[in-house]
Amino acid sequence: MGEHAIRKAGDEAEGRAFTRAVLNDIRALEALIEDGRIETGVKRVGVEQEMYLVDDDGRPAPVAEKVLSRVGNDQLTTELARFNLEANFGPQMFHGAFLERMENDLNKTLAAVEAAAQEFGAHVLLTGILPTLRQADLSDENLTPELRYKYLNEALFRCRDSITVKIDGIDQYEGNFNSVILEGANTSFQLHLQVEPAEAVDCYNLMQLVTAPLLAAAVNSPVLLGKRLWHETRIAVFERSLDERSGAKMARGHPTRVWFGDKWLEGSIVELFRDNAARFPAILIRDLEEDSLARVGEGGVPELAALALHNGTVWRWNRPCYGVKNGVAHLRIENRVLPSGPSVADEVANAALLYGMMAMLPEAYGDVTQRLPFADASANFLLAARLGLDAEFNWLDGRRIDARSLLLDELIPAARLGLASVGAPDTQIDRYLGIMEARVASGQTGACWLLNNARRRRDGKGDLIWRDAVLATLDAQKAGLPVHEWGVAPERNSALQEGEPTVASIMTTDLFTLRPDDVVDLAISVMDWKHIRHIPVEGDDGELVGVLTARDLLRAPHLRNSAAPGENDLLSGAVKTMMRTDLVRITPETTLRHALSAMLMCDLGCLMVVAHDRLTGIVTERDLMKAAGEALEKRGS
Repeated sequence: MGEHAIRKAGDEAEGRAFTRAVLNDIRALEALIEDGRIETGVKRVGVEQEMYLVDDDGRPAPVAEKVLSRVGNDQLTTELARFNLEANFGPQMFHGAFLERMENDLNKTLAAVEAAAQEFGAHVLLTGILPTLRQADLSDENLTPELRYKYLNEALFRCRDSITVKIDGIDQYEGNFNSVILEGANTSFQLHLQVEPAEAVDCYNLMQLVTAPLLAAAVNSPVLLGKRLWHETRIAVFERSLDERSGAKMARGHPTRVWFGDKWLEGSIVELFRDNAARFPAILIRDLEEDSLARVGEGGVPELAALALHNGTVWRWNRPCYGVKNGVAHLRIENRVLPSGPSVADEVANAALLYGMMAMLPEAYGDVTQRLPFADASANFLLAARLGLDAEFNWLDGRRIDARSLLLDELIPAARLGLASVGAPDTQIDRYLGIMEARVASGQTGACWLLNNARRRRDGKGDLIWRDAVLATLDAQKAGLPVHEWGVAPERNSALQEGEPTVASIMTTDLFTLRPDDVVDLAISVMDWKHIRHIPVEGDDGELVGVLTARDLLRAPHLRNSAAPGENDLLSGAVKTMMRTDLVRITPETTLRHALSAMLMCDLGCLMVVAHDRLTGIVTERDLMKAAGEALEKRGS
């Protein structure tokens, strides 16, 4: 949704008028197609690059507006969150050395952004979801202060006070949000392909088909807020974070505005625009300067501004688009599933695979709608997002095949032929599809690299694992290395970098909690089993209400000598009768210096780390002693 001059409808009449304009634009598009006035005989491609801005510790740096003002590049624009930027690259011919030109353009623009970002202590990072992102970063303070985002936020939450996001993976995540800021966690690499009206339906269906194996090879977003979830968690986050459906629509199974679709496309690409208008009401409007249908009747080429805005608030994973360049109308498909990163070389390799398949497979595969049920294509997409290269697909003609075999034995060879057919140089085909082939053969996608690093360091604390991975990613991206060549992320000397370290680097986030009405015997058992001395107590709504400490239990009469269940009134009593409520609360951004001072002033032996009124971690005396020891060791070395 790249338009800035948008607003909410002032009243219902204004909203109805805009909806009429959307319908008028759809009719105008139909007329343009019927009259043969959509460009043919030309194929172009294009890309959009979203990126993170991070500080020297790999944490989000909300300086996008400052960087944007310093770069002065018309290709760049803000994104939803203040720690993201987006670069839009002009279209180029789908022919010859287009992949090398794409890589050069990306590197040039990213270098300019990096130079500007460094003036504000920040760096450019390409990643689908930043692993070091914390709950506190997803606050309204980090929502880009532009009216288009304000209006979008208000429109999407008109029917709901908040949304609950639940995602199951290796870990489980559940969070509640009352704004669209969660979508700011996502950054993508979007690929555009111009299509002719006569081939648009077949091309769209083919892109729907190959999206699953493409995504399986490109997954790069396995972590959200410290939780290991899907290999491409962006998919789940996007679909859930912009869910504005009412309870009644949910009960009926009405789709969200972010979706893959529910059937193969049949008669015309216009069907997608009609379906959008039928399912999703206009939530934003803009002033319109032309009657598009009248302009078509006069022989002109309309902008279809109402349709473009409405289409921009329906986020199909493969989105149909209408555009005008140099006074000529065209159609294109935007593939929106790919994450940013892991490196520019990897991104261009992803592009090589998609464009090569789209050049070769229409002839090789024919009408895919007769060879695979749409439900299987949709299921394949979700499997790819969840499992990456470990996914197994239902494929054409009843075949069952794993993602790696499909890519290595069928799709990458087809992409080679497709790129050769559009005149791509052999050296560039070998370079980019060689990167893809090596990534798939090794199994080291960006997601697998990150998860394997975490697996090797499960004894790590808090953000340390993710921080070291982000810093290693920065180094690898600057070196231009594709992800299959990345080694283990080196462990940095300690959490205590230059400047003021914070408790986020040492806090424990894998917490065992109790409820006020739980039995005390359970608390003692958990402490014994898990070798912990502090258990936070949360209410039914997840609010922090107290803490039970081993110190307090030892001080209680008759508890020093364990009794059998039922033989001791205290053991069978409720946790709320023994928990402490005089908690000391700090935030993840609290410095270790202040945390140490707070610890010295309380006798709990622990500090509760809270963000947005929810418990996110705990810091104990032992954690602070270990951090202090590391600091002294570092100072002496």
